[in-house]
Amino acid sequence: MKSRGIMPDVVTYNTLINGFYRLDKIEEAEKLFVEMKGRNIAPTVISYTTMIKGYVSLGKVEDAFRMFEEMKGFGIRPNAVTYTTLLPGLCDAMKMSEAQMVLKEMVDRHTSPKDNSIFIKLLTCQCKSGDLDAAADVLKAMIRLSIPTEAGHYGILIENFCKTKAYYRAVNLLDKLVEKEIILRPQSTLDMEPSSYNAIVEYLCNSGQTEKAETLFRQLMKKGVLDPVAFNNLIRGHAKEGNPEAAFDIQKIMIKRGVSSEADSYSLLISSFLEKCEPADAKVVLDSMIENGHCPDSGLFRMVMEGLLKDERIQTASRVMKTMVEKGVYENMDLAANILEALLMRGHVEEALGRIQLLLQGGCGVDIDNLLSVLSEKGKTIAALKLLDFALERDFILDFSSYDKVLDSLLAAGKTLNAHSILCKILNKGVATYQKGLESLIKTLNEEGNTKQADTLGRLLKGDKIISPKKGKKQHKQEIVVS
Repeated sequence: MKSRGIMPDVVTYNTLINGFYRLDKIEEAEKLFVEMKGRNIAPTVISYTTMIKGYVSLGKVEDAFRMFEEMKGFGIRPNAVTYTTLLPGLCDAMKMSEAQMVLKEMVDRHTSPKDNSIFIKLLTCQCKSGDLDAAADVLKAMIRLSIPTEAGHYGILIENFCKTKAYYRAVNLLDKLVEKEIILRPQSTLDMEPSSYNAIVEYLCNSGQTEKAETLFRQLMKKGVLDPVAFNNLIRGHAKEGNPEAAFDIQKIMIKRGVSSEADSYSLLISSFLEKCEPADAKVVLDSMIENGHCPDSGLFRMVMEGLLKDERIQTASRVMKTMVEKGVYENMDLAANILEALLMRGHVEEALGRIQLLLQGGCGVDIDNLLSVLSEKGKTIAALKLLDFALERDFILDFSSYDKVLDSLLAAGKTLNAHSILCKILNKGVATYQKGLESLIKTLNEEGNTKQADTLGRLLKGDKIISPKKGKKQHKQEIVVS
C-alpha cells in the first residue's frame, strides 16, 4: 500500500490496530498508534477504545487508564463502548477510586454502558473494597441513567450492609425493594442470592421485625424460593415475638412443600404456644415435630405435659406421656404420677392402667400405694378397686395399709360385695390383713343377706391365724420410683 504511494488513513490504522489487538500483539498495535500520531493523523474514539481494549485484555489496566486520560486530554469524548471496556478492567485490578470517577463521568454525560452487567461488577468490587458509600452510589447511578435496578443489585448492597452491621441502611433498601415489588417484575433476570436475603431475614427476625421479613420472603416464594434457612428463621422470629399462629402457618407451608425444618424452631414454637396458654396447639406442633423426624428432649415433653395438665387436658397429657415412653425418653417423668392420678380420678381407669403397664415395661416404677391411698381418701372406690385388682394380678407387693384403705372405702360406700370379692383375692395371694376389718365385713355381708359370701369368707379364714401388724409396716418390695 505504501509502496504504491497510498497512505493509510485513520480507518486503515484503526483496522490494523484492532487486528493486532485481537492477535494479542499489543506492541505492534502500539507502534501503529504512535506512527499514526507521527503522521498527524488524529486518533479517534475508536482508536483509543481499541487500544484500551488491548491493554485491558492483557491486564495492563494502568496503561488502559493512561490512554483513557490521554484521549480526554485531546478533547476526544469517550463513548459507551469505551466505558464498558474500561470499567471491568478497573474492577478486576481493584482500582475502585478510578472506577468511581469513571462512573461519575458516565452519569454526568448521561452515557449508559453497552453491557449492564458492569453494574454488578461495580457493586461487588466496591463492597469488597469496603467502600459501601461508593457501592450505594452505583445503585444511584443506575437510577439516574434509567437502567432497571433488579433484586440482585439490591441484594448485594443489603448483604454487605448487614455484614458491616449497617442494618438501618439495609432495611431502608429493603423497604424500597419490597414496596416497589422489584422482586416480582417479570422482566427481572437478576435475583437475590440466598446469602443476601437470609442475612436481612435473620436480622429482622432477631430484632422484632419478623412481619417485615415475612413480607419479603413471601415475594421470594412467588419466585419459587423455598429456602429452609429463611423458613426456620421466620418461625423462630414469630415464636420469639409471641405470635405462634403466624409461625405455625409458616411451618404448614414448609410441610406442604417438603422443606426441612430444624428442631429448635419447633421448640421455640411450642414454647410460644405454651406462653400464650395454648397447650393443645403446642401438642399439635409436638406431634408435627416427631412426624418430621425430630425427637423432642425430655424437657420439651415435660413442658407440654405440664401445660396440658394446667389446662385440665388430662387425656392429651397422657398421650404425650405415652409417646415420650415409646420414644425411650425417661427423664423428667415426675409428672407421670400426676397424670395417672388425674386419669383415675376422672374415671379413665383402663387408660391409666395401660399407661402404668407401659411405664413398667420401660423400666419406670409407679407408686401404686400412693395412688390407692389418694383414690380411697377421695372416695373413688371403683378406680381404687380396679387398680388394686390390677396390682394383685401382677403380684405387686403393696403396703398392708393400702389393702385396708381400699377395703374401708368400699365398706364406707356400701359396696360390700366388691369388698368381699377383692378381699378373697387378697387372701388367696397369702396376704394377711386386719382381723377387725374382716369381722366388720363378714358382719355387714350377713346383715345385707349375703350369707353365702360371708360363709365363703369365713371358710377362707377358718383355722388361719390373723396377723395384726403395726400400722405402716410394709412387706419387702422392689420399686423403681418414677423420676
